[in-house]
Amino acid sequence: MSEAPILSNVEDKDWWRGAVIYQIYPRSYQDSNGDGVGDLCGIVERMPHIASMGVDAIWISPFFTSPMKDFGYDVSDYCDVDPMFGSLADFDAVVETAHSHGIRVMIDLVLSHTSDQHPWFKESRSSRDNDKSDWYVWSEPAPDGTPPNNWLSIFGGSGWQWDARREQYFMHNFLTSQPDLNFHNPDVQNALLDVAKFWLNRGVDGFRLDTINFYMHDEQLRDNPPLPKEERNADTAPAVNPYNHQRHIYDKNHPDNVKFLERLRAVMEPFGAAAVGEVGDSQRGLEILGEYTSGDNRMQMCYAFEFLAPERPHAGRIVEVLNNLDAAAPEGWACWAFSNHDVVRHITRWDLSPSGIRAYTTLLATLRGSICIYQGEELGLPEAEIAFEDLQDPYGIEFWPEFKGRDGCRTPMVWDSTHQNGAFSDSKPWLPVPSEHYHLAVEAEETDPAALLHHYRRALRFRQDHPMLKRGTHSSLGTAGDVIHFMRSLNGEHMFVAINLSDTPSDLNLPAGDWELVGQELGGAHASADGKLHLGPWQPYFAIKRD
Repeated sequence: MSEAPILSNVEDKDWWRGAVIYQIYPRSYQDSNGDGVGDLCGIVERMPHIASMGVDAIWISPFFTSPMKDFGYDVSDYCDVDPMFGSLADFDAVVETAHSHGIRVMIDLVLSHTSDQHPWFKESRSSRDNDKSDWYVWSEPAPDGTPPNNWLSIFGGSGWQWDARREQYFMHNFLTSQPDLNFHNPDVQNALLDVAKFWLNRGVDGFRLDTINFYMHDEQLRDNPPLPKEERNADTAPAVNPYNHQRHIYDKNHPDNVKFLERLRAVMEPFGAAAVGEVGDSQRGLEILGEYTSGDNRMQMCYAFEFLAPERPHAGRIVEVLNNLDAAAPEGWACWAFSNHDVVRHITRWDLSPSGIRAYTTLLATLRGSICIYQGEELGLPEAEIAFEDLQDPYGIEFWPEFKGRDGCRTPMVWDSTHQNGAFSDSKPWLPVPSEHYHLAVEAEETDPAALLHHYRRALRFRQDHPMLKRGTHSSLGTAGDVIHFMRSLNGEHMFVAINLSDTPSDLNLPAGDWELVGQELGGAHASADGKLHLGPWQPYFAIKRD
């Protein structure tokens, strides 16, 4: 029996740089107790599959005590596990099992807001002079009784909710049952830093920080200015949402936010823990990413929404994003994802063919930055069509049918096509398992050498085997028609990467030098006798040279 790998975050504080992070939405991963909802013991049960992917870490979406109005992103106790998911002992088992497989554990901390059922908010709303009266964002109404300003909620309607107990409004960026914490109060910051310490002491290796740029608000409560129509996009909110009509300079993105991030980094530093922040901003995402990750005293990495956008990024768009990032965040570090629990699965969103899926997977594995893989992505799961009567997501219910919410990407994992509910649960799942997912179950793909699952494993192994892909620089970014090409370099070793992101053949001139062909296991092309590279549809090419 081989010894368990030794994971020392303190000795390797850069473990996160270039890491492959596998996102688990626990409600939908594996139900171990037959109640139709995934849980922590289910994650333990499926750890061999996760390890087979060759990932460095897992990110687990919220499992804290919660009334589940927003499925765990409304926390009522930061330091306990909701009974739906198990217990603290079950969480400890997740950490121990993951570490035994050489996998680090990152958890989703939702610090910008709590549930209205959190004891802090219950006390805060009870009067205007209690010990926690200033722990949330409260305001007097405008003279006519309306909200104090024009701030909007991402989930629809005003960003303010009237509270009859205090005869004041409280701020909420999301559901009315998710009041925003007041980060201008140092006691709030201290309490949240204690939450981080609690989980670090339980062995977590880092955090995914939900809505990291929403923590602080403008204390003067100034109105957001309108955003011209030509500047709007659907990167962070669907086009039908009026939230896109404002330039969000006062309700989020406060310049003092970095001071809290520096305090959080100081708490994490003795543990060698790392954090990836979610930057939700449709206009300034890359700029904020740079602001929050520059230097060595803020967050290690952030992800913006450029590749979570509705439109498939063609070669030119990818180069544009990477160049914009270099300009906006020369010292920053990005974490890239094509899918997650909040967006339509990219296979459907970008209408990708099987070959197209493989090409974009290969691209993701070669990008500079860290990367996230969302559960089921490795199987090629398409977005599920969920009937309105089966919807659980309040976001989708609010904007149906123009926006159908997030349930379509949150349906249960499929493990075995021959079992009821794909072997996710022995009882009715919280969301239905789509019939079109069964043939993509893990069991079916394991026995099919041509299945996407094996390509993901090969692509991630390729990344792990070539350190310049994980931690190296990138340069010479360019395009040749539908082909994206760039150089990745580390310690005098260089890899030339070219990927045809289209279903038509393309030609490319190779850079000068003595190159060694690699990446044949990913379907990589050979250089031709004429010295050119003739790429087939969706085909990559990789070659290495050393100084």
